[in-house]
Formats: sequence, structure tokens, C-alpha cells
Amino acid sequence: MNIFASGRFWLAGPVAFFLSIIVMLGMALWFPKGHAGIDNIVLPMILFPLIWAVFFFYAYLDRNIKRVALLFLTVAVIHISLLVLQFTAGK
Repeated sequence: MNIFASGRFWLAGPVAFFLSIIVMLGMALWFPKGHAGIDNIVLPMILFPLIWAVFFFYAYLDRNIKRVALLFLTVAVIHISLLVLQFTAGK
């Protein structure tokens, strides 16, 4: 079987990477600001490798690939909705 034909390859590779970026951007909206007011921006960038690793290993280790795809889709929709609402609220 060709590895590129596997859905698990795509979910654990590029999808997990782009989903990590989306979650990192969305974390700036729901993460607490802290005393200096910048923790919600700095900490998601620091946590990016951990976020990516969680998505990567979950995609490879879970037996049910449909559940992985559904979870990734749900997380993406929630964070994209947060970002869209944040940037269209001022208009």
C-alpha cells in the first residue's frame, strides 16, 4: 500500500500541522491575558510544538480514523468560528 494514499498519513502530517496553527491562533482569543496582557499571545506560540505533537500522535495512535477526522474537523470549526467572529464583530 502506498503511504501517501493512507488517510492517516494526511491526518497526522499536513492536517495536524495546519490544525495546530489554527488552534494556536484561536488560543489567543480564549487564553487568559495575564498580568502583562501578553500571555494570551506568547504562550500559544511557545505551546505550538506540544499542540502539534498531541494532534500528530493522536492521529497515528487512535485505531478509529473516522473519529480522528471528526475530532480534527470539530476543533477546526470551533477555532475558525472564534476567529471569524472576532474579526467580523467590529464591522
